[in-house]
Amino acid sequence: MIENGVVIDKGSVIEQEDQCSIHQCPGLLISAPASGKGKTTVTAALAAFYRSRGKQVRVFKTGPDFLDPTILEQASGAPVYQLDLWMGGESHCRQLLHDAAGQADLILIEGVMGLFDGTSSSADLAQLFNIPVLAVIDATAMAQTFGAIAYALPHYRPGLPFAGVIANRVASVNHGSMLAESLPPSVSYLGALPRDPNMELPSRHLGLLHAMEIDDLHTRIETAAQALAQTGYDYEPKAVNFAAAAKTELPKELNGYRIAVAKDRAFSFVYRANLNLLESMGAKLLYFSPLEDQSLPQADALYLPGGYPELHLQSLAANTSMHESIQHHHAHGKPIVAECGGMLYLLQSLTDQEGQSAPMVGLLPGHAVMQNKLSNLGMHSVELPEGLLHGHTFHHSSVQTPLQPITQSKSSRQHGRGEAVYRDKRLHASYMHLYFPSNPQASARLFVS
Repeated sequence: MIENGVVIDKGSVIEQEDQCSIHQCPGLLISAPASGKGKTTVTAALAAFYRSRGKQVRVFKTGPDFLDPTILEQASGAPVYQLDLWMGGESHCRQLLHDAAGQADLILIEGVMGLFDGTSSSADLAQLFNIPVLAVIDATAMAQTFGAIAYALPHYRPGLPFAGVIANRVASVNHGSMLAESLPPSVSYLGALPRDPNMELPSRHLGLLHAMEIDDLHTRIETAAQALAQTGYDYEPKAVNFAAAAKTELPKELNGYRIAVAKDRAFSFVYRANLNLLESMGAKLLYFSPLEDQSLPQADALYLPGGYPELHLQSLAANTSMHESIQHHHAHGKPIVAECGGMLYLLQSLTDQEGQSAPMVGLLPGHAVMQNKLSNLGMHSVELPEGLLHGHTFHHSSVQTPLQPITQSKSSRQHGRGEAVYRDKRLHASYMHLYFPSNPQASARLFVS
C-alpha cells in the first residue's frame, strides 16, 4: 500500500526508496470526449478484468472527486488517490505514481471530464508522464461518426501517447462491428461494453452514489468485466518509466495531536491523501459518526469533511447530544475545520430540496438551503493566515449568514466565483474542500491550538 509517498506494507512503514530510482510498470489513462460517458464503469471493469488475470492493480483518479474513488477501490482492492497537477503539483503526482509502480503490475488512471478539459487536463497528465490514453466513447445512437471522434482524440494534440478506444453502451454485436469498421488504421479498437442497466452505476446530484450505497456494486463491476472480456478485450499495456520525485521531509507538527474525523453516510467527502498527511505529520485520527455517536471522542481538534447532510436531516437534528459535544469542543477554543457539508452541519438550520428544514449544531449563525442546480464548481486556491492552499468547490446549496468572511478563495477560471472563508475563534469553515498536500505546513496549522 502507498500512503502519502511512503511505502506501507501490511501496516509496517518501510524506509522510502532512493529518490533517484525509476520503476517500470504498465499504465493506462482512461478518458473520454466528455463527462458522463462511462469512464468510471470502464475503469472499474478494467481493474476487475486484470485482477482476474492475477495482476495487482493500482487505480488513481484525476481531478477533485470523492465518489468515483470509492467505487474504484472496490474494483481494484487497493486505496485510490487523486492525481491532479493543479491541486497537488507535479512532484506529488510523480511520487504517488513511482511508489505505486514499485508494487503494482498495472496502473490505471481515470481521467476527469473530457480528455482535454480543464487546467490541468487529463491529456496534460498523460503527456507529462508518458502514459497511454485509452478513450471511452459513448456509442449511443452513433455509427460512422464514432470513427471521426476516435480519430480526433489522438490527433488533436501532437505527441499524446494513445493506446486505443473502447466503445461504451453498444446496442448489439452488429453495432459493435459497425463502430470498429469506422476506425482509421491508426486507431485501435480494443473492446466494448454493451448497453446494460445491470452494469451502469447509479448517480444523484453530486455524481455517482458512494460505494457503500450500492448494494450490488460487486456484481455490477464483475458483469462489466465479463462483458469486456466477451468482446475480445485482451490488451496488454506497455511498461512506463516512473521516476521518483525529489525527497522532502514532513515536519512532525502534529505529534501527539488527536484529531476527531467525521466519517459516516452523511460525511464521506474526504481525500485519503489528506488523512494520510495528518498521520504522517504525527496526528492520531479518531473516527466518529455524527449520525450514530452521542459525543465526540476525546480530541484536540475536529475535522468535519463534506458529504450529504441534506439526506440525513432528521437523524442529524435529533442527535442533540452530539451538537452539545461539538459546542463544548468549540467553547474550549479547540480547532475545527469544516468543509462544505461539514459547514452546513454547523449552521443553525439546513433545508433540503423538498423544503424540509431541520436544526443543526448552531455554531455558525445562518441557514443553508439546497438548490435544484449547481451553485459553484471549480478548482480554487485560498490565501489563509496559515498559508496558500489549493482545493476545489462543488455544491448545490446556498448559505445566508451575517458572518463576514475573513477572505475569499480564488477560482482558477478567469470568471469563476470565489468562496467565502469564515472564522470564529479556532473554527474554520468554507465551501472549499482543501487538498492538504498542496501545503502540508499550512494544513497542519489549521488543527493546532
